[in-house]
Amino acid sequence: MDKDTDVSTEEKILISASKIFTEKGFSGTRTRDIAEEAGINLALLNYYFRSKEKLFEQVMKVKIVLLFGKIIPIVTNEKTTLEEKIDLASEKYFEILSKNPNLPLFVLSEIQKKPSNITSLIPVDKLLKTSVLMRQIQEKKPGLHPFHFIINFLSMTVFPFAGKPILKNLSIMNDEEFQQFVEERKTLVPIWIKMIVNS
Repeated sequence: MDKDTDVSTEEKILISASKIFTEKGFSGTRTRDIAEEAGINLALLNYYFRSKEKLFEQVMKVKIVLLFGKIIPIVTNEKTTLEEKIDLASEKYFEILSKNPNLPLFVLSEIQKKPSNITSLIPVDKLLKTSVLMRQIQEKKPGLHPFHFIINFLSMTVFPFAGKPILKNLSIMNDEEFQQFVEERKTLVPIWIKMIVNS
């Protein structure tokens, strides 16, 4: 096999695995399902990824980095103010989650069922404990534990996407209404978060 074929086959497997794992979860997915989705035989899938566990780990790496990785340059930027970080982080999360609405539910549920070593993928200390963001929050609001800020921010941005199936199943919102709801939150969430740190 030439190198181009190898790369495209591996990518095809990862795309298919991502789709099937997201739909069925780790326990509900068979490697045969992934091979069928990728249009390859099971032996070829096993050639690239020795087991379902290895393939799942690779998919989770991509998903976790997608969910958390792009926020790191924002929160560690020494040159932006806290308010600018709030605007930039909100914009980035809504952009990522609008394109990948199943991402938060998949990552959260699979981490709970099958813990992954997130700290090996995301520098948690740099992101949460020693970041410029944390320092700026403490300077702006000395009495506020910075984790209140982090949890509120994540709740306001991530939960609507994680809760979308509930909204749909209860006939509260259809896809079009949900998209309009998300567009409104893009504007509202930065305002609400700034109110917390500026009140």
